[in-house]
Amino acid sequence: MTTVNITRDILHRQIRDKRASGFQRFYHVTDPFIKRLGLEAELQGHTGCVNCLEWNERGDLLASGSDDQHAIIWDPFRHKKLTTMHTGHAANIFSVKFLPHSGDRILVTGAADTKVHVHDLTVKETIHMFSDHTNRVKRIATAPMWPNTFWSAAEDGIIRQYDLRESSKRSEVLIDLTEFCGQLVEAKCLAVNPRDNNYLAVGANGPFVRLYDIRMINNYRKSMSQSTSAAVHTFCERQKPIPDGAGQYYVAGAYNIEFTGHLPVKLPDYNNRLRVLVATYVTFSPDGTELLVNMGGEQVYLFDLTFKQRPYTFLLPKKCQSSTGDVQNGKTTNGVSNGIVLPNSHIRFAGSKMQSSSTDLPAHLETIKQQANDAFARQQWTQAIQLYSLGIHQASCNAMLYGNRAAAYMKRKWDGDHYDALRDCLKALTLNPGHLKAHFRLARCLFELKYVPEALECLDDFKGKFPEQAHSSACDSLDKDIKAALFTKTETAEDKKANSSIRFHSFSRKESIPEDELVLRERSFDYKHRYCGHCNTTTDIKEANFFGSKGQYIVSGSDDGSFFIWEKETTNLVRILQGDESIVNCLQPHPSYCFLATSGIDPVVRLWNPRPETETENGRVVEDMESAAQANQRRMNADPLEVMLLNMGYRITGLRGVGPDGSDDEDSSEGQVQCRPS
Repeated sequence: MTTVNITRDILHRQIRDKRASGFQRFYHVTDPFIKRLGLEAELQGHTGCVNCLEWNERGDLLASGSDDQHAIIWDPFRHKKLTTMHTGHAANIFSVKFLPHSGDRILVTGAADTKVHVHDLTVKETIHMFSDHTNRVKRIATAPMWPNTFWSAAEDGIIRQYDLRESSKRSEVLIDLTEFCGQLVEAKCLAVNPRDNNYLAVGANGPFVRLYDIRMINNYRKSMSQSTSAAVHTFCERQKPIPDGAGQYYVAGAYNIEFTGHLPVKLPDYNNRLRVLVATYVTFSPDGTELLVNMGGEQVYLFDLTFKQRPYTFLLPKKCQSSTGDVQNGKTTNGVSNGIVLPNSHIRFAGSKMQSSSTDLPAHLETIKQQANDAFARQQWTQAIQLYSLGIHQASCNAMLYGNRAAAYMKRKWDGDHYDALRDCLKALTLNPGHLKAHFRLARCLFELKYVPEALECLDDFKGKFPEQAHSSACDSLDKDIKAALFTKTETAEDKKANSSIRFHSFSRKESIPEDELVLRERSFDYKHRYCGHCNTTTDIKEANFFGSKGQYIVSGSDDGSFFIWEKETTNLVRILQGDESIVNCLQPHPSYCFLATSGIDPVVRLWNPRPETETENGRVVEDMESAAQANQRRMNADPLEVMLLNMGYRITGLRGVGPDGSDDEDSSEGQVQCRPS
């Protein structure tokens, strides 16, 4: 019996049926489809790594760009090459984009030769060549609202804007990040909001992701140009690179930040491991209300652009002085979110609002909670976290679930887990101020996040509120740890206390950061969700995307050759598939249906769709997802030699210091090297 290609039939019906929108909603990505996702075909034609993929608007064409300097246009549903052309680039192609409303005729490419080329696919000719960048071009972005305009991001730190209607056919500088961050900054990725094309997201090296209002910047430049030509200045005035209010910052993995609660400050560790923080990909949700970031050297983060969350900032009483975004009288000065003051506590926590608590759970959620408790007892921390997350998704006002998940995060100890645990503790305390365990765990999290004086005050506050616990073994142990840290790091602690506002490390201590940039960083917003399990330390073009017409899933490639699929709202990992012999970099979901194109180091494009229910074997599925995720945590924290061996195809076992409980793994053979199976 011939196997029916469901995705092809759906696509053809979509194109032919005038009622396609209703049909599309009916066939959007669902959990059964995700569970049956498998390899449909491999498209062969490139002779080098495939670094970029792009669907056209209708979803019946797929473009790819490669190290071989060629672009190929595919019919993915017939698995055929339609057009192959040399782009004229002299180095690796990193980005391909169809120009909107061009009838799929115009393709834009950016490459490592610093050039941006525009091609007419009907005649297979390069019709425009732009040479304005001075370093590798990493991403191109387009906007349906402006069909003749596009943008490029390059490692010279500049975002350029192009208008093909201009007779000069030259680009202009829209954003120059070197004016904010110095000459070492590199722009890596950018994306335009699909629902409001006035907003452009930019990722670069470093922890900050920037969101700009293009319209405000262009209007500001015009007004400044007019005022400059109309008047003669007798003294030099410093013009702002962008107007006030045109830029917003979001913090994903802030290793370079002091005095915020956003992940541990690990500068010495970070420098020793050579883990460079860089946003390798940014994209907006289909409705334009969320921003997804794949942070190299870190995790995948989701930011809510509608309900903005300030990072949790911990301020001792004498530090509560005027500073942009500081907490004053329990409220943040920027008006974004209210602070909370724990009863009888002097430490103020910015970022959450008091909510009512509900302790009773429906029977099915009580079962899930018990399953999570059982997993915790078996020391299966990741399984416990996923079950607690499932419960929280359905009962978001239950303090017990947040407190329990915090405990599981603290036991697992993956990168960022202590900050997520701290967030859960604070959430539990907003729901139930008398939550004893959440209050104690909060003190432990502060200590683990290097907020030693704040941890001591939080612990003292805990002892005052719960005197019966003041001399427990756990309390005495934490007290001893905190005082030992204070004794050995007195000077560091005093330096932190002397600084009354949030400040950030620059990329290079030799370069100064303008005050405007510091203010924008201080006003940065926190993430909503974090997705763990993949590894992104080897390449700086690794993508993460929304999957589904409503963006209900998140997908990302990984250095282990797999790609990962998470539920967006629960953050739970639901599927891992082997997508490349080495590294998966690109994942581009079809614009309408459960169909996915991936590529990486292999010179092929792979297509994935839900396989027929009768197809019982799927050799691409990674069955033990928890072990795969744990191995990637080890990979992220491996030393450079181990990373080199891993990338050559070896598997390292027994990495000391990264056992399942976060402690030294004494029982394994340290440094043992095994061949990775093909």
